[in-house]
Amino acid sequence: MEIEKLRLDKYLWAIRLFKTRSQAADACDKNKVKYKGDNVKASKTVNIGDEYEVKTEAKRWIIKVTGLLPKRVQYSEAIKFYEDITPVEELDRIKFQAAVFHTGKRMSKQGRPTKKDKRDLDDFTQWNTD
Repeated sequence: MEIEKLRLDKYLWAIRLFKTRSQAADACDKNKVKYKGDNVKASKTVNIGDEYEVKTEAKRWIIKVTGLLPKRVQYSEAIKFYEDITPVEELDRIKFQAAVFHTGKRMSKQGRPTKKDKRDLDDFTQWNTD
């Protein structure tokens, strides 16, 4: 079964760059998807060999279409329908950014006082007022 026409928003959703098709369409509307440097609409027909620059929340992708995928499939299958040609500099920037900002820990050691800190403060203030 060969697919003749496939919308860009449906393709981006099917290859799992976006969680929902409406998110893919919104990205097109907000000029976050480009084809040959120009903004494209969600209704643009995708062809094999096309190269798109897609900005998602996580990173800036540059993908080359290697096959048309009409419906969403699991990730291991979806990656066969595009080639990630994102430059190495972009991937390095993302790795550095992830190391700095997304450690899951606070940047400083100071934050809200713990229960123990509060008890110590209460003991200290009661001790000084005598």
